[in-house]
Amino acid sequence: MSKDALGLSRGRRLVLWLIGLIALLTIAAGVVLGGFAYLNYQFASPTDAPDVARTFNVPDGAGYSRVADLLQDEGLIESARTFKLVTRLRNPDIRLVPGEFRLSPRSSMAEISRVLEEGKVVQYRFTAPEGLTVAQVLRLMDADPVLVDDDPDAPAEGSLLPETYLFPRGTTQSDLVAQMVSAHDAALRELWASREAGLPVATPAEAVTLASIVEKETGMDGERHKVAGVFTNRLRRGMRLESDPTIIYGITKGEPLGRGLRRSEIDTKTAWNTYQIDGLPPTPIANPGRGALAAVMRPAKTDALFFVADGTGGHAFAATYREHLRNVAKWRAIERQRSRGG
Repeated sequence: MSKDALGLSRGRRLVLWLIGLIALLTIAAGVVLGGFAYLNYQFASPTDAPDVARTFNVPDGAGYSRVADLLQDEGLIESARTFKLVTRLRNPDIRLVPGEFRLSPRSSMAEISRVLEEGKVVQYRFTAPEGLTVAQVLRLMDADPVLVDDDPDAPAEGSLLPETYLFPRGTTQSDLVAQMVSAHDAALRELWASREAGLPVATPAEAVTLASIVEKETGMDGERHKVAGVFTNRLRRGMRLESDPTIIYGITKGEPLGRGLRRSEIDTKTAWNTYQIDGLPPTPIANPGRGALAAVMRPAKTDALFFVADGTGGHAFAATYREHLRNVAKWRAIERQRSRGG
């Protein structure tokens, strides 16, 4: 065989070898891509399990491998191996947030992975109603089955903002108290900055004290500004506030009295009894909500100096003492009628 023919034969074999190698690599790539496509299909496909969400806990410090095993153990995914492989390929650096998550076994592994990666842990609710004292709010925290009781120090009266707060499992009572104090401080700063000029309250602390009295006098949104207007008028005229809830706070520190006030209690001087002291008491008598704080900052323009219950849940307002006495007589008649009916 000639040298030229020998060289051509070797060249042909090299070409054939290269073609074979390319074909082999193409097949291998197809197998890999096909396998990855199948894994992605498994990863993205929902199951036919019941769509009943339940709580799943990601332990502190757990990585995807440990979490995948737990998910499979609890029946939330079918294959921990697939979950580990795809999540590592997609995002090898992800760090999971510990806590509780609401997951459904009907969800695909992709949906479950997304929920975990977003870190949207289960949020619980705690509601502090308007007009409670600090002691009463702390007792509500004690009764909450999720909050961690770490025996927090009681903050100053009136320093908590009544609202509904969201928190994850593991939150301590101290954490929530700090959140409520911070919310109160933020609301007070905002409302104090927008207050009406010339108010008879000289400081934010005095505004909170007056708002706490307004809060205890009426729970009706439509009345708060008018009640605040009455108290503002009385303060400007040097009249005593004469608010029954201040008497009760001086007796029980805000706990329910369980009966009507006695004449002797009205006549007994305490630091909070505004029938017996001039101006504002030394501390708030409850935690006022944002509505009561706003009412004190911008009270209604009214000539009323008195108010009394009207039997409908609201109050009858009067500009003169004579008119007020007529309103009181109507209220006493309603009380007598109700007493007879009971």
